[in-house]
This record gives sequence, structure tokens and C-alpha cells, in this order.
Amino acid sequence: MDRRLLVLALGMFALGTDSFVVAGILPQVSHSFRVSIGAAGQLTTVYALVYALLSPTIAAVAAGVARKKLMITALAIFVIANLATAFAPNFGFALAMRALAGLGAAMFAPTASGSAAALVPPERRGFALSVVVAGLTGATALGAPIGAMIGGFGDWRWTMVFVSVIGTAASMGVAMLLPELPLPPQITLSQRLAPIADRRIALTLLTTLMAQSANFIVYTYFAVVFDRAIGGHTGVLGLALVLWGSAGTIANLTSGRLIDRLGTRPVLRAMLALLVLDMALLPLTSAHLLTALPALIIWGAFGWGILVPQQHRLVTQAPTIAPVVLGLNVAATYLGVTFAGLIGAGGLQLVGAHRLGLASALFFALALILSELSSQAIARRKASCQPAMATV
Repeated sequence: MDRRLLVLALGMFALGTDSFVVAGILPQVSHSFRVSIGAAGQLTTVYALVYALLSPTIAAVAAGVARKKLMITALAIFVIANLATAFAPNFGFALAMRALAGLGAAMFAPTASGSAAALVPPERRGFALSVVVAGLTGATALGAPIGAMIGGFGDWRWTMVFVSVIGTAASMGVAMLLPELPLPPQITLSQRLAPIADRRIALTLLTTLMAQSANFIVYTYFAVVFDRAIGGHTGVLGLALVLWGSAGTIANLTSGRLIDRLGTRPVLRAMLALLVLDMALLPLTSAHLLTALPALIIWGAFGWGILVPQQHRLVTQAPTIAPVVLGLNVAATYLGVTFAGLIGAGGLQLVGAHRLGLASALFFALALILSELSSQAIARRKASCQPAMATV
């Protein structure tokens, strides 16, 4: 295994732990700040919104900054913000610090993905991206459950200290092991947004947006969606999060090989169709531990498994601007998380926590439709290029 990719994965592990750990400590945060569960969920929403909006902007503004320096600075901001959240005197200050953590994440994630693609030859890009994404999903298997148990057995503020420790370790790893990388081409913000005009790229990004909205409608409010199965036991909550994240990590490590063997379209079609069914049944399966755990494994495996096919599809369609389209995909992911926090908060009031899976199923169905439209657009472009090549 290339140690350089592992370093980038470690940084994504830190970001992923921060993104996902709040769901496991939401009741404690709500009680501590004396706000509703829905309001407490906006700690995730604010983080995701800043992450989404600033990812392409920072990528343009900081194009002239050395990749290694940019990632170390990003992780420093991230660590400071999480420590400040741990000592937040009120909910407003905590929201502001979550926004600052989102800034650090926006600086690091697209830079790390672009660096991974640049470190390996083209035929290994799928694997390299899967390793980096595995750091993100690995956080759901280890970082988030551990953080949730720290909050469950003690104080949720120690959970944020735990996240800061991981971020510090990641920063040290980047500083010591990652080589200096060549700067990407200077690209303005308008140029970074220009790929959206390509129908293939736009439909792929919309697929990501809908799929991640579907994922996080339920995940943001995980502790209350599965409260009947968890039964108030911190250890059971930790186990549920471990299974969800472990399934996603395994799926990401194997999806790259499935893509190489079967192609992107059938992999995405199967995963999204199974997610629609799994989420539609969640109001029933989430009621008991024996049925909730298999539902969680399916959701974790395929909900995270779609990330690598989506990234592969984007890089294949735009290999010369891979960092740009990957940055847009990160923005689409975290816009989805933002929408999910708001939709989920509304859903808690309208249909209750136990039926949020129905909203998730709807958004996964939309993602499936958009993925198929993207596949058709890619096929049409390929077909139109073949006659032109034949006449050359």
C-alpha cells in the first residue's frame, strides 16, 4: 500500500469523524444547550454548508499555494475549531465554530482527492480514490462510534477533543510523509464552475446531491431514528455505527474492482435500487435490533459504495480537470448533507423520526433516475465521437 495515499486517507478519517460523530451525540448536545433535537442537528448542517460553498472557491483562490502547505493549514484550522467547539459557552458559538471547521474541511478534502489522483498512473486512479474515500468511511466504522461512546459514557465535549486529537495526528502525518506535489493549473472560480455546463457532469453531480441528501436525512438523526432498536444503550449505538461504517468501508474498497469488471452504470443502478428498497422498509426494520442491523449494513455498504463509482465517472469524463470536478463533487456531497439536515428537521415535526426513511427512499429514487440520465448522456457523447474519430 502506498504510504502517501494512507496519509491522505488519515486526513479524510479526521474530517469524516468530525462530520459523522455529531449524529451519535445529538441528544447530549440538545440537552447541554437546551435546544431541540432538530436545532442541534444544524451543527451538522452549518458545517456541511460552509464545506460545500467554500470547496470550489478555496480551490480557485488557493491554486497557487503548495499542496502540502495548504493541507497542513487546513488541518490546523480544523483542529482549532473543534477544540473551540468543545469549550463552547453557548449554542451560537458552537455553530460558529462548526462553520470554521467546515472551512478547514473545504480546504483539505478536494486537495487530498486531487493529490491522490495525481500521485498514481491513470490506470490506478480508481483504486487511489477508493483508498482516500475509505478514510472517510473508515471514520464511520471507528471514529464516529468511538466518539459517540465517549459522549455517551462521559461528556459530549470530550468527543470534540477526541476529534481534535485525530486531526492533529493527521496533520503530523501529512507534514512528515507527504511529498511536495506540483501545483495544479491556475483556474479561476468561473472556470471551476464551467464543467457544470456539460450535461454529463451536471447530471452526475445532481446524482451525488440527491444520494447524499438521502443518506443524511436519516444519518443526521441516527440516534432518534433507531432509538427503538438501540433502547438507550450506548454500547448498542456504538455497535450500530460500527456496522454501518464498516460495511461502507468494505464496499468502497471493493467497488473500484467491480467498476473495472462490470462498468459504472450497472454498479450504480444496483446500489441505488437496493437503497430505495432498504429505506422504504426502514420504518418497520428500525423498530427491532434484529431487523435494524441488517438494514444498517445494506444502507452503509451501498450508501457509501456509490461514492467511488461517482468519482470514477467524473474523472473518466474529465481527466484533464480531475481536481476541479472532484471538488464540485465534494460540494455536491455537502450540499446534500445541508439539505438533509433541514429536510430531516422538518420531517421530525411532520412525520416523526421513525418515518424519515420514507423521505430518504424518495431521494434515492431521484438519484437513481438522475444516474440513468447521466449514463444515457455519456453514451450519446461517446457515440457521437466515434464517427468523428473514424473520419480522422
